[in-house]
Amino acid sequence: MNDRPELDKRKAFILATVVYEYINTAEPVGSVTLTQKYNLGVSSATIRNEMAELEAGGYLVQPHTSAGRIPSDSGYRTYVDRLMAPEPLAETDARRIRDQFREASRELDEVIDQATRLLSGLSHNVALAIAPSRDTHAFKHVQLLWLSARTSLIVIVTSMGVAAQELVEWKVDVEADQLTRLSNALNAVLGGKVMEDIPPAAIDRVCDSIGVSAEIRRSLQTAFRNARRSDPQISAAGAQNLLDQPEFHDLRKLRSILRMVEEQKVLYDLIADDLAHPSETPHVHIGAELGADEMAECSVVTVPYRFGDRGVGLLAILGPRRMPYARLMALATGTAQSLGAYLDNVEIR
Repeated sequence: MNDRPELDKRKAFILATVVYEYINTAEPVGSVTLTQKYNLGVSSATIRNEMAELEAGGYLVQPHTSAGRIPSDSGYRTYVDRLMAPEPLAETDARRIRDQFREASRELDEVIDQATRLLSGLSHNVALAIAPSRDTHAFKHVQLLWLSARTSLIVIVTSMGVAAQELVEWKVDVEADQLTRLSNALNAVLGGKVMEDIPPAAIDRVCDSIGVSAEIRRSLQTAFRNARRSDPQISAAGAQNLLDQPEFHDLRKLRSILRMVEEQKVLYDLIADDLAHPSETPHVHIGAELGADEMAECSVVTVPYRFGDRGVGLLAILGPRRMPYARLMALATGTAQSLGAYLDNVEIR
């Protein structure tokens, strides 16, 4: 973008109008269309010359010799960064979001799935959600449940629900009272701490104070490691919405995109940096910026959602480059704010 010629006011206005028209019609835009539909105050010939210069500057492309022009990646980027007017969240959309979270589940996975389905329905595109890392959850309590002299159940619960549940077979008899005292001591010392702030040494110190066996200590450390460990949890919904987009009537293109949606690790890698470095405003990735040939016709809008002191997840909308960016950014932001507020204010099981 830094190598592209600076746009004067008229070229900027024509570029914005071409992007707006193409988003709405999915048809290449010609100078006659702009003259007839928009009061640009100049002749069709002038508009044609300006569009030719925008094409030479890399902002527009002409898919066919006799056709009008469509925005390039750089044209979309200039539009999103400099020319697009932000849109407030529509009241009807805000109401649907409020209603959804008023009736949301209290299971974390189900809440994330509900938010994803809601966002795909509102945006008419593919919606994605990445759950917050377990490391950022707050520890609530651990229960070491005595089932028999040689069998126990370790349950670790965080602010986002049950994080680990492990059945343990002991090599020697274990007393129920000892497990109760250990549970109480751990909860008293560790309660409320963020999981990533609980080192193994802190658990060892509590075990030493109760005088438990090395076997119990090892099992407890394993349970806490498993409670912190998690692969990225990605929820996706609305893949069928791509069938309605003219860009994806080519089934080969569509299959490639759907394969990316199904291969969650690949999809995660495309937007993981937005999760690692969350901002206060939505990010937009356009076409080649996604770094995958299969996604060259796509754009992705991402926005973080937050809960507690450190919990950060990510919502995203994936669709064609010809997406209504301002509306989708408002939708993603509104959904993320409501999701974060919901997670902050309810007791997740």
